[in-house]
Amino acid sequence: MLEAHPTATISALADIETSSRGTKVRVGAGSMIDSFVKIKMAGGNGNIDIGERCFINSGSVFYNGNGIRMGNDCLIAANCTFAPVNHAYERRDMTVREQRFRPSKGGIVIEDDVWIGANCVILDGAYIERGAIIGASALVRGRIGAYGVYAGNPLIKRGERR
Repeated sequence: MLEAHPTATISALADIETSSRGTKVRVGAGSMIDSFVKIKMAGGNGNIDIGERCFINSGSVFYNGNGIRMGNDCLIAANCTFAPVNHAYERRDMTVREQRFRPSKGGIVIEDDVWIGANCVILDGAYIERGAIIGASALVRGRIGAYGVYAGNPLIKRGERR
């Protein structure tokens, strides 16, 4: 189910799936979801909550998995992937598909005033604190400190916002 604030803008070319499990996509006031953004209900029962005045750029993909919580005033550049779910793969006697999913690492949490550069991948258990900047093409997992500037793969802290 999609719950969008009346002042939110969602492109007619965005693809937001409905859930067969009752999970929700909420889009806050003044937020914008650009064309060719995909929101896919797969891998879990989590909701996707997008705060106020956020901008989600073209080509980004959000899986609901174990849930995504995004604060206010966040910027998501083009072609980012948010995957708050992990496949189980340990057993050789079963295919990966048959093993389904691993236990949740807490979904994805993005606090206020975060900028995520183009082509980033954000994984289950990522917690990006207020004001952080994530450079293009980064792989993000675990906790990212407030107001830090992070880039590279592996991801390392390159500086701080002042």
